[in-house]
Amino acid sequence: MGKTLLKISVVYFMIGIAFGLYMSMTHVFKLTTVHVHVNLLGWMSLALIGLIYHLYPSLERNSLAKVHFWLHNIGLPVMMISIAAAILGGPSFFFPLATAGGAAVLIGIFCFGFNVLFRLK
Repeated sequence: MGKTLLKISVVYFMIGIAFGLYMSMTHVFKLTTVHVHVNLLGWMSLALIGLIYHLYPSLERNSLAKVHFWLHNIGLPVMMISIAAAILGGPSFFFPLATAGGAAVLIGIFCFGFNVLFRLK
């Protein structure tokens, strides 16, 4: 799972940097929040988590790791797309959808945190 998270983080890195360049070229910075979250929660967080799982393989072999993996990787795109749609004037249901995606990521990160705190020997 560690290597998979590293690969996913690189995809987020490419998306985040390309998005930043697009904003720079167009001088439209309305979606800065999305750019920052893609880089922080996608690239940086998943890369660090992937490295931790790679260094401590016992941590990736339990249900907390699997729950974290799926909640983070489903919740983050839902949150990012919903925030972008809401900022760009989409229907108001995108705000609670963004919150739901964020809650999924939060619960996933708590699963990761508990996994490290209670299972790392």
